[in-house]
Amino acid sequence: MKSAASRFTRAIVRRPGSTFASGLSAANEGPPDLAEALEQHERYCDALIRCGLRLTYLEPDEAFPDGTFVEDTALVTGRGAILTRPGAPTRSGEVDSVAAALRMFYGHVQPIAGPGTVDGGDVCEAEGHFLIGISARTNEAGASQLAEHLRHMHYTAGIVDIRSLEGLLHLKSGLAYLGEGVWLADAALQNALRSSAAPVRELIEVSAGERYAANCVRLNDAVLVAAGYPRVGGALRDKGFTPIPLEMSEFRKMDGGLSCLSLRF
Repeated sequence: MKSAASRFTRAIVRRPGSTFASGLSAANEGPPDLAEALEQHERYCDALIRCGLRLTYLEPDEAFPDGTFVEDTALVTGRGAILTRPGAPTRSGEVDSVAAALRMFYGHVQPIAGPGTVDGGDVCEAEGHFLIGISARTNEAGASQLAEHLRHMHYTAGIVDIRSLEGLLHLKSGLAYLGEGVWLADAALQNALRSSAAPVRELIEVSAGERYAANCVRLNDAVLVAAGYPRVGGALRDKGFTPIPLEMSEFRKMDGGLSCLSLRF
């Protein structure tokens, strides 16, 4: 079993609302089943609790179908929190309720200002270094602004442009940092990762057929991973990690992954 470099103790989550199926999606996998999505979300929350986290539950807001994907609305670090500015205009109103929750834990929450846009799914931390993806949702102005905020918090940051990589909505759609210099990454991102300033000791390559499973989450002594991707699960076990497989079918239909469903700190 790998030991986590830092321990997570809390998470913010929001259950899918009744309008969940009206959210943004390019997956072309059909509409999600709300009852199944709620069951999958409950199992996800149970896994967070099993990993030692205390949860703050935000109320579903029917005005924002994508509101369950709380990660896109903020970046939470050990030195402070930053409110993002989601790149999809229909999601901008999701930030206020997340901000109110974060202020229970942080005295000041720094915002991203327009015209910059940032989705939290485009930001990946590795040992105090942050990779920021420029994507369809995060623009250059937002990425530069976020990098500056992070530098003021005494972190380092680098920018990775993923706009030419087909099928990646966010940076973390194709990679995850597992600690101790170990990364899980889609083949399309491996060269960019190696050329970045991020600590890279070992890369676990994700095959094209299991790309969705690249979005996994290291939580203390375990790794949450999407169920149904045996090669990724096996690779994690082979490297000494403890995977917790979770069914994510209904969130995949809405372009969402495991990391999207919580803010962890």
